[in-house]
Amino acid sequence: MKRKDEIRKLYQMTTEELISAAHGRLQVVDDLPRHFARSIADEIKTANAASRPTRLILPVGPTEQYPLLVDIIRDEQISLQNCYLFFMDEYADDQHRALSADHPLSFKGHMQQLFFSHLPESLAVPDEQVIFPDENNIETLADHIEGVGGIDTCYGGIGIHGHVAFNEPEPGVKESGPRLVQLNEFTITINAIRALVGGNLEGFFHQAYTIGMKQIRQARRIRLYCRSDGLYNWARTVLRLAALGQPGDDYPVTHLQGLDFVVTTDRETASRPQVVL
Repeated sequence: MKRKDEIRKLYQMTTEELISAAHGRLQVVDDLPRHFARSIADEIKTANAASRPTRLILPVGPTEQYPLLVDIIRDEQISLQNCYLFFMDEYADDQHRALSADHPLSFKGHMQQLFFSHLPESLAVPDEQVIFPDENNIETLADHIEGVGGIDTCYGGIGIHGHVAFNEPEPGVKESGPRLVQLNEFTITINAIRALVGGNLEGFFHQAYTIGMKQIRQARRIRLYCRSDGLYNWARTVLRLAALGQPGDDYPVTHLQGLDFVVTTDRETASRPQVVL
């Protein structure tokens, strides 16, 4: 079945039919950021209680969960001392250099402002256990993940064309490893709209460092969070494909089918659009 026809078929389902057909791969919650924050906090608490490390892949998008997570960590005195946090990606400039933390679009800088700078020193994750992919570690990143015992949970979002991290649609993406990627036009366009740069397509970054789909698929659990933001409800199609789409390189998220994979959304994003093409 062509992808266009598959999408049309998926849109014939009501929200409840979609949830039922997904057989646990899709859950709808009222407060997605709070659910996201609580899930991360509870995982760390459980690992701490068992004297185990917590090894996570984390996104910088969505980000609304991080201030809530700070509050939970502070209120419940959750130590991050035994956490290993591998962030999904980071933009790179034309010279293949990852953005420095002081750049306004740097994911590393954004996380410092949103999350790390608000943690008490007694609870904070050690600096050497926070890893963003860049030109200095991209060749050793896969081994680093294996060296800490693999990933317990990969948390993340989903791009409009099905990318997870910056694993854009391309042949063989399912087995891709950490690398410098060229961002496709869909990603550049939507990010240039959302990044407060006035839709500057020419100046926007066209490449990034990313963890590979192989590392994401090897995680023991994969928990993605997907919702539309603002007027355009852009995430409704990719949500249905993530939950029920046939695996294919054209929407990389579909390659997570068959794994311990759940995508969480809200009822608006799980509903059908006003116009079904």
